[in-house]
Amino acid sequence: MAGAQQGLVVGGLPPLTHGPHSRRLGMVALIATFGGLLFGYDTGVINGALLPMSRELGLTAFTEGVVTSALLFGAAIGAMLIGRLSDFWGRRKTILLLAVAFFVGAIVCVIAPDLLVLAIGRVLLGVAVGGASTVVPVYLAELAPYEIRGSLAGRNEVMIVSGQLAAFIVNAILGNTLGHLDGVWRIMLAVAALPATALFIGMLRMPESPRWLVSKGRTEEALAVLKTVRSDERAEAELVEMQGVTSAEDAPTDHGWNAIRSNKWFVRILLIGIAVAVFQQLTGINSILYYGQVVLKESGFGEGAALIANVAPGVISVVGALIALKLMDRMSRRTTFLLGYGLTTICHALIGLASLALPVGNPARPFVILILVVAFAGAMGTFLNVATWVLLSEIFPLRVRAFGMGLSVFCLWITNGLLSLFFPTIIATFGITGSFLGFAVVNAIAFVVMYTWLPETRGQSLEAVEEGVTTGSIYTVNRGRRARR
Repeated sequence: MAGAQQGLVVGGLPPLTHGPHSRRLGMVALIATFGGLLFGYDTGVINGALLPMSRELGLTAFTEGVVTSALLFGAAIGAMLIGRLSDFWGRRKTILLLAVAFFVGAIVCVIAPDLLVLAIGRVLLGVAVGGASTVVPVYLAELAPYEIRGSLAGRNEVMIVSGQLAAFIVNAILGNTLGHLDGVWRIMLAVAALPATALFIGMLRMPESPRWLVSKGRTEEALAVLKTVRSDERAEAELVEMQGVTSAEDAPTDHGWNAIRSNKWFVRILLIGIAVAVFQQLTGINSILYYGQVVLKESGFGEGAALIANVAPGVISVVGALIALKLMDRMSRRTTFLLGYGLTTICHALIGLASLALPVGNPARPFVILILVVAFAGAMGTFLNVATWVLLSEIFPLRVRAFGMGLSVFCLWITNGLLSLFFPTIIATFGITGSFLGFAVVNAIAFVVMYTWLPETRGQSLEAVEEGVTTGSIYTVNRGRRARR
């Protein structure tokens, strides 16, 4: 049975064709990834808004950390709760709810008179960010044909880094033109209301996930959706495949944690998902995202120059993400991760050594460190950012997908929040040299973990990946491939 299903996935589906249905699929991806754009903007905007915000509200170093990390801990909550909600309520309706949360959270932050209200608004934004980071990649993966699933689901990461870049550019423009005005940070935060509105209006006309519909027994609706994003022949063949997997899962009624505990291979894939999520944060990329201005000031730039220079990592992250979209359906997932962690380890080591070799006051110091930070951001954008979200969206079987994705992303955001909360202290205590040499050690450990445990999922439908994970065969196949190499 397993071999028959695998054969159906690889050779039995009609080929993809171009036409109105492929353009429709592209439009669905564009609208849904506005959630990623908001994710990026709301996480990146604090980089330039924090200093004027601190001056106006009288924030201390600790309360600055509270404001920054409030969104991240809210995102951890959103990743767990919103992911499960999408299992019961549907992916599309959940994204609509997230659009409302993005809008309301932005408005609360803009009108905040004090730290308490600002923190509440940031937590609400965080819940929306965490929900979007869980639901949008799953929605895209469940709509995508397996041949282009990597590049289609990866578009969300392109929008995330585009949102971060937009935040850096808006911050640089407003900070250098209106920085003398009180409340300039409120304008920076208010910009996020525009894509939130676009996301809500756009999702009103988008379809539900066909795989979610099949899981609820709504096969006619699922077929209707598939025929809008596939040729009729391909849609009917994919529906048969989805129904086959759903029928095989009819006997076990457990979902979520109970389903994870019922199968040792589910436990293993959950641990892999958590490792992928946590190590992506331990690269330190979001320390650059939130405190890039601080790092660049520490390296020797002035405040205004650091704000402008901070745009460079944002630009290279977008370029890297666009390259990653081309690679996702051409390069194996394992190779992508190993290249990513290898390069980030080297970049971190070079940043630490450059800081050691070029003391404060050396005119070359800020520019050398900036170049290395840009190289690090490029390696992340090309090999790890897109790949992390694509892999998390595709490795979990359907009945534990929202739970597995939610728990993995929960751990991601908790790691993000803790690192962001303590990063200023780490920099103050160990300096750039000690901090980035420490990151290099952690990334070397991540390389070993990925080499040892990461399964390969490229070129397989979600149903084939599910079968491999459920039976454990996906690990046997990977061991065989490594042995042949």
